[in-house]
Amino acid sequence: MTTQAINKPAPGFGATLSRLSRQREYGVLALLLLTIFAVSLVNHSFLAGGNIRDILVSSVPAVIVACGLTLVIVMGEIDISMGALMGLLATVMGQLTTPAHANLPVAVGIIVTLLLGAGIGLINGLLVAYGRMPSIIVTLGMLTVLHGVNLTLINGHYITDLPAGLRFFGIGTFLGIPISLWVTAAVVILAILLVRQTPLGRRIYAAGSNPEAARLAGLPVRNLKVFVFMLTGLLVAVATVVSVPRLGVIESGIGQNFELVVVTCVVVGGTSISGGRGTIIGSVLAALLLGVISPMLIFLRLGESATYWDRAIQGAFILVAVLIDHVARSRRGAH
Repeated sequence: MTTQAINKPAPGFGATLSRLSRQREYGVLALLLLTIFAVSLVNHSFLAGGNIRDILVSSVPAVIVACGLTLVIVMGEIDISMGALMGLLATVMGQLTTPAHANLPVAVGIIVTLLLGAGIGLINGLLVAYGRMPSIIVTLGMLTVLHGVNLTLINGHYITDLPAGLRFFGIGTFLGIPISLWVTAAVVILAILLVRQTPLGRRIYAAGSNPEAARLAGLPVRNLKVFVFMLTGLLVAVATVVSVPRLGVIESGIGQNFELVVVTCVVVGGTSISGGRGTIIGSVLAALLLGVISPMLIFLRLGESATYWDRAIQGAFILVAVLIDHVARSRRGAH
């Protein structure tokens, strides 16, 4: 028996977690399909076309923003200001376009919303990259600022009478498919092309894997960080445009806890919290998985306790994902 054979670790729980970390997308997809299958056995109406469509539409904001946050975490950073940003953008968009306020053309309101989202993401990126401040502190501070500004602007009132042109992005359809799903599909495809087919995408992953080596190789690590934060802010604005008008009313609670949902999607989808690894597909599948949870609990007739189970399952997903990532990194370090 050779020394190599003696030293070779026996397969076990750690090896299983390591394999799961390398193939997280398949695991998330399997869990998603298994969940849908199990619930449909209990309640056949779960697979009704209208219900599946509602699940997809409700998952739109998380899917869109997860495409940006995936790259932020790949770079070894974090953004927890997304929920507060969505709330502020919703208020601004509503006040710009409704007759009771500025009553500007819908196109102007949407353009300002997109620019504002990208601009706030840019500020986050500049503070992290060039201010050398921890991203968790920067985005926590930004969350507080944005929430305060939003409460000041909306002043405890509801924004109603959203113009039909704006409502179209939330409830309109094209070829029988909601506009929000068309926009989401475009965002996902473009994000996948960015990371797989462009030098920019490859540089983001290289910088996330080893920032110092990337810097020595001449990669603009700071500029890449600014870009991923700005992109995430822009995608929060896109998600706001295609999801908030569906509600018909804008109030101060929009975006509450949204950052927790998106972070859960990205981490559960296989993006390493230490940076350098992660896929758009994994984050998208995890967003769909989380989008299934609430309807699943309703169809299982859990009543008022469904909300608490929803949060508990989200928390469990995060803990399991972090455990898998930690074990995988430990095993890679041992070799």
